[in-house]
Amino acid sequence: MKFFNTAGPVVSEDHYHVPIMARINKEEIFSLIDRKKYFVLHAPRQSGKTTSLLTLMDLLNKSEKYKCLYVNVESAQAARENVEKAMRTIINEIEKREMIYLNENIIANLKQKAIEEDELAALSNILTYWTIESKLPTVLLIDEIDSLVGDTLISVLRQLRSSYDTRPEFFPQSIILCGVRDVRDVRDYRIHSSKQKEIITGGSCFNVKAKSIRLGNFNEKDVRTLYLQHTEETGQEFTEDSLKQAYNLTNGQPWLVNALAYEACFEISEGKDRNNPITVDLINQAKDNIILSRTTHLDQLVDKLKEERVQHIIEPILEGTTIREIPQDDLQYVIDLGLVSNVQGKIEISNPIYKEVIPRELNYITQMSLGSFYEPEWYVNIDGSLNVIKLIENFQEFFRENAESWIERFNYKEAGPQLLLQAFLQRVINGGGRIYREYGLGRMRTDILVEWGNGSKYVLELKILHKSLEKTIEAGLKQTAEYMDRTETNIGHLLIFDRSEAKSWEEKIFRKEKEYNNKQIMIWGM
Repeated sequence: MKFFNTAGPVVSEDHYHVPIMARINKEEIFSLIDRKKYFVLHAPRQSGKTTSLLTLMDLLNKSEKYKCLYVNVESAQAARENVEKAMRTIINEIEKREMIYLNENIIANLKQKAIEEDELAALSNILTYWTIESKLPTVLLIDEIDSLVGDTLISVLRQLRSSYDTRPEFFPQSIILCGVRDVRDVRDYRIHSSKQKEIITGGSCFNVKAKSIRLGNFNEKDVRTLYLQHTEETGQEFTEDSLKQAYNLTNGQPWLVNALAYEACFEISEGKDRNNPITVDLINQAKDNIILSRTTHLDQLVDKLKEERVQHIIEPILEGTTIREIPQDDLQYVIDLGLVSNVQGKIEISNPIYKEVIPRELNYITQMSLGSFYEPEWYVNIDGSLNVIKLIENFQEFFRENAESWIERFNYKEAGPQLLLQAFLQRVINGGGRIYREYGLGRMRTDILVEWGNGSKYVLELKILHKSLEKTIEAGLKQTAEYMDRTETNIGHLLIFDRSEAKSWEEKIFRKEKEYNNKQIMIWGM
């Protein structure tokens, strides 16, 4: 039986899959190869890059027009900046792949000669020997290029560039570099060379690059195509709403799309019964399970949050403010990682699952620590509804007494009030409901929707006081009312955090109710 793939490249005999060549422009890639171009294929982790390269290798070799070889250089990362050791590791990997995919041993016979001739140029040497021995023009596909470090990466890029003029008779006709990041002409791969004690711009090491191609996410049709393969094989149906929800939660990120379906169909008891259709509730439960399990994919992603250049982008998104003086390369780095998207100038966290994962990760320890202060059941009424007034009252008191010491624990201090509230909410809501978050650059607010188990919905609009209190309330009421309309709820709360050190807590703390567009909205000062 086939299943949804959540680890490694696609194996068509084992995995449901979207044909990889339907996701990229095959004609464009073949045209670049025919024109002897070197280029880059990049995408966030677990988006299908390796599957693309392996499929491309198979197609090129079957065409009998080229001899194509795929190689993964990640094992050379362990050599760090020991270039000689890294070159030997990479050549050993090429030798192994040649035997596996081409059933040849040209590399094995010539690698010692290539190393002895010049250890530092051994990669260039072996590719030259391989190309001379080949009866067809050669094409090399290098995966995980951005796993290499410092001088090792510089050396690889420069060796590929240095023999570029000898192609296709004495060097590969085309080389594709593949990784999470692009290699831009002048900015990307700013590599610190410990030997040269300077920043080396990657583009200058590989300025023969003709083009960069990004492997995109699934579209809605792709998600449907993937999921209905399971229906065809097992008879288990996905409801129309579940298909839409899967796309909405993931924005088509391939790993997330597969992970949701795998969890819903192969892990959750109700979904494992093929007589039961996969519903929105099952997709939502699958989402919760994936987030709580802190899977490898999500762990790798959130680990990047510790990097300063990532924080410079993510923090103002969480805060709802604008990015300050930030290098364009830092923004592109976070986009390349897949953490944020930039669609028509709108920069935001890439999908609703990441929107939930990121604050959960940033306030995880805080959320666990809050258990000693408040128990979730304190906020549940006798009829099972959520007592939001009591919840916010207690948070307001907690914030007044503990804000400075608790916010100081966050690396993302500017977004500290929002993160602290979300940690408080998450502690209460866990097991009884769900939290949905909306934030983005320049929004000047964070939108939170709490869905409680009995079907109740509560809107919480979070704002940092930047202007006068009157103008902040005026703008906040309008935004809260609009969000209440979108979420079809009549319970709204506007929370205003005053970061001014000059004001006393007596001035900051207040609570009042106002009507706006026939909606009653509770306003809370913090």
